[in-house]
Amino acid sequence: MTGKVYLIGAGPGDPGLITCKAVSCLAHCNVIIYDYLASPALLSIASKGAEQIYVGKKGGDHTMKQDQINQLIVDKALAGQVVCRLKGGDPYIFGRGGEEAEFLYENNIPFEVVPGITSGIAAPAYAGIPLTHRKMTSTLAFVTGHEDPTKSESSIHWPSLAKGIGTLVFYMGVKQLPGIVEQLLKHGKSKETPVALVRWGTTSQQQTVTGKLKNIVEIVQKAGLRAPAIIVVGEVVSLREKLDWFEQKPLFGKTVVVTRARRQASNLVNQLTDLGAECIECPTIEIVPPDDDQPMRQAIQNISNYDWLVFTSVNGVLKFFNLLFEMGKDVRALGHIKICTIGPVTASQLIEYGLKTDILPKTYRAESVVEAFEKINMRDKRVLLPRAKEARTVLPESLRKIGAIVDEVFAYETISVTGHDPEIISRIQNADIHMITFTSSSTVNNFCNIFPDCIGNENFNKKVIIASIGPITSETARKKGLSVSIEAEEYTIPGLTEAIVNFWK
Repeated sequence: MTGKVYLIGAGPGDPGLITCKAVSCLAHCNVIIYDYLASPALLSIASKGAEQIYVGKKGGDHTMKQDQINQLIVDKALAGQVVCRLKGGDPYIFGRGGEEAEFLYENNIPFEVVPGITSGIAAPAYAGIPLTHRKMTSTLAFVTGHEDPTKSESSIHWPSLAKGIGTLVFYMGVKQLPGIVEQLLKHGKSKETPVALVRWGTTSQQQTVTGKLKNIVEIVQKAGLRAPAIIVVGEVVSLREKLDWFEQKPLFGKTVVVTRARRQASNLVNQLTDLGAECIECPTIEIVPPDDDQPMRQAIQNISNYDWLVFTSVNGVLKFFNLLFEMGKDVRALGHIKICTIGPVTASQLIEYGLKTDILPKTYRAESVVEAFEKINMRDKRVLLPRAKEARTVLPESLRKIGAIVDEVFAYETISVTGHDPEIISRIQNADIHMITFTSSSTVNNFCNIFPDCIGNENFNKKVIIASIGPITSETARKKGLSVSIEAEEYTIPGLTEAIVNFWK
């Protein structure tokens, strides 16, 4: 059976600019064939079994020629696969999507086109440049700065561009910038016309340089600006001084490694990304069920015997209730039990099940829980403590000292993650990042196991800032030889984010 092909615009770089339809296609396809300029974050949308094939073209280094890419798409479709051809920007704007669509038509392969936000619109917007403005121009042209080298003569009508269009946007034209400037000046464009080049637009690596036609070539050479970049020519460039919003974000230009388990990383990644940071997900742990869940099953079966239920993390809450429901029970089984949680996030997760915590300690660590319980008569009170297998022993031991009968059961455990992207490994090992965040002792321990060469490395410690969610995590990091520069005052993800912002202020 013949499959189907979706020609998808991946957008300009910021993965948040992908369309809803593109996300749906990526989540249900069998094969993803993707370009150099497509954000790697988009690949994580695909199902685990989807085949991912890189066919990018970078600076003349072509993984595959276009004819080979065309044939690859057809071959996968003929094999009955649903193929997502993921292209940077929009497939039909200087993306050779039209050629790929023609080849699909010629081979009787059904296809759909999913438009994307083209970099010619997005990069100027993120650089504070509106391409049209009622007081300045109502005409706009998109122009390739890299014509087909086999063409005998240019198809660009320079006189019309120079005199008839208010705003010009050139794609892939950094190397050709001197020639572009020459042609525009030659055909009547004023040498005082403002010009901007935006490199890696919409990403935290965005770099913008501005000048005028008379000096932009020298300015770009001095700045060392290279491809990929968009060139904007026109009076609208002057509005950047007022409208530059993206590059003013507090974490703009910073690269932060997030070591949390992938399923838990989204909150931290989203908060840091919204503040302008480039987030690299490098999970060092994975949350998995314990080898033997029988002790927790037994505890739930006998839940009526307990007086207190203590949750130390969101994971403990999730795993406990999942098993409770799996065993045919519901929250009514907990009607007689008092509950204690560590941290407001854990308490919020509990509310999702219709339950409020009876005790929420002032600080988010085991010692504070003990202090709270010392005000209560706990003699012979039975306490169920579902938590991580690797958790510290402070809490159960302290509760026993004040007379409580504690049953500690393992709700989950954390294991080390392997098989990271070689590029991510290289960036970390070469200290080509600004910061690493740790949200638990287990993330620290497993990071040190994965990257032993970073420990005690003078270059790494000098260049890379370590940010910790709280004192326990910081203590673990220091014992491992890492220098902690940032520690959250409130031991939560928002608290860690605030500490990072304050550090860079």
